[in-house]
Amino acid sequence: MHSPTADLAIRLARAEFNRALEQGDLNAITPLLAPNVTLITGTDSALLNGRKAQLLAWKREFSAPLAQRTTYARTTEAITISRVEPIAMEHGAWQGVGANGKIQASGTYAAKWRNLAANAPQPRWVLEAEIFVTLK
Repeated sequence: MHSPTADLAIRLARAEFNRALEQGDLNAITPLLAPNVTLITGTDSALLNGRKAQLLAWKREFSAPLAQRTTYARTTEAITISRVEPIAMEHGAWQGVGANGKIQASGTYAAKWRNLAANAPQPRWVLEAEIFVTLK
């Protein structure tokens, strides 16, 4: 079912994910990832299966000195909420910006979200899958 509440909840979760990436906050990323989350990177199609694998990748990324770190952000363009399951698809643009403020890479992405609390008063949307395509 399409609902402005679900749309807003996913947008807020995405904003939290972006903030966590910017601040290098693994603790904030963890609850936004389903245990079996899958990520396919934009350039070499590297496959990160599971929350642990993704958190290890982010931990490595965050360990780089700030002067050498690339910060990634996703910008939501559209969200489609399923009418039959507690899932949604997000489409948007992503970019990686270097410490010097220059865009290092950018492209498009799609993300599948699942509401783990579909019958509860408060939704709990988590990422189940993300796929990125590098265009620049």
